[in-house]
Amino acid sequence: MAYKISEDCISCGACMDGCPVEAITEGTPYVIDADTCIDCGACADVCPVGAPAQE
Repeated sequence: MAYKISEDCISCGACMDGCPVEAITEGTPYVIDADTCIDCGACADVCPVGAPAQE
């Protein structure tokens, strides 16, 4: 089950920098490619507002 970034995203880039498989791209909010995401939770761990969550 891939992670998805909610509208709470503040576009700080922390999740993109923290993703070990580069599954996150810039957007409003940022976007996680479900096919690339390995469900590790690294994005959620570094997000200051808790925007990434499992679908």
